[in-house]
Amino acid sequence: MSARSLPFSGRLDAAAATRLWDATMRSAAGPVSLDLSAVTYCDGAGAALVLAAERRAAAAGGGAVIGASGDVAAVIALARKGAKAASNPPPVPPTDSVPVAVGRGAFATIHGMGDSIAFLGEAISAVTTSVLRPWTLRWPDMMRHAEEAGTRALPLIAMLGFLFGLILAFQSAIPMRQYGAEIFVANLVAVSVFRELGPLLSAVILAGRSGSAFAAEIGTMKVNEEIDALTTMGLDPFRFLVVPRMLAAIVIMPVLIAVMNISAVAGMSTVMTSLGFSLIAISNQVVAWTTAGDVIGGLAKGLVFGAVVAGIGCARGMRTGAGPRAVGDSATSAVVGGIVSIVVLDGIFAILFFLMGW
Repeated sequence: MSARSLPFSGRLDAAAATRLWDATMRSAAGPVSLDLSAVTYCDGAGAALVLAAERRAAAAGGGAVIGASGDVAAVIALARKGAKAASNPPPVPPTDSVPVAVGRGAFATIHGMGDSIAFLGEAISAVTTSVLRPWTLRWPDMMRHAEEAGTRALPLIAMLGFLFGLILAFQSAIPMRQYGAEIFVANLVAVSVFRELGPLLSAVILAGRSGSAFAAEIGTMKVNEEIDALTTMGLDPFRFLVVPRMLAAIVIMPVLIAVMNISAVAGMSTVMTSLGFSLIAISNQVVAWTTAGDVIGGLAKGLVFGAVVAGIGCARGMRTGAGPRAVGDSATSAVVGGIVSIVVLDGIFAILFFLMGW
């Protein structure tokens, strides 16, 4: 190595860079130039060695790279460009101010509401057409979805209903015992389940099981471009995908509610018989304090809950985006949106029933 020139020769690869690094850094401490005329090959590790030596020699007034062949010069130029980009990261975009953030959020909300209203209109139109023209409905698909949403959910519905009636009866019997009114536990549980808890719990289970399944199935079709294929072939995705699922959920909800009510009454009766009351006394209390309006009102709410849960699940599936998390996000939003909508609708029904004196 000369005083003014630091020559390199042969292959500048990872092995050579490791071997020559310390000696090169010591030799590049002065105002030397880097002579690459004898270099036959250079990779990324060799380019890193040359650039490190260049920076060290430049601090002493040297650092010129001379004699590099075309291929070697291209590798060094590419490494120099990458090092420059790494040392100068792109600027972080400024954070939106509060008014801008609020405006963006409001715009996104309004846009989402517009999409929901459009989906609601298309779904109502498609369901109405299928009801008026039943021969256009895909009955096998509807029966399959009804089986998945209803028949396979019956054991879970029955178990939860029995346990819920059991828990309600036990918890109600404790304060009622202080007044010697344990027999009225049957009235309390029956009215609560028939009017509110039966439809509400059945709808929540439907949202957790079927609403998420609808969103995941349709979302997977959306990601795989199967929905676009249906549209390209001139087939209505709503008639093929949305209508069978919505009608299946609407039809199966009264069955789920009925099983939930019967199971809850059975759980309550188990507790009441353990307290010494006969089944005749329990049934008399239930019949005397509940009316057909209680049962019909709960079933009517269930029809609306079923349509809303299925509609939200299908809507989230139809609006699934791209990426590996899109389907999971759609299923999650379907469950959350379904449960929130059920609770809100139940509150609206409670107000309406109160105003109607029902």
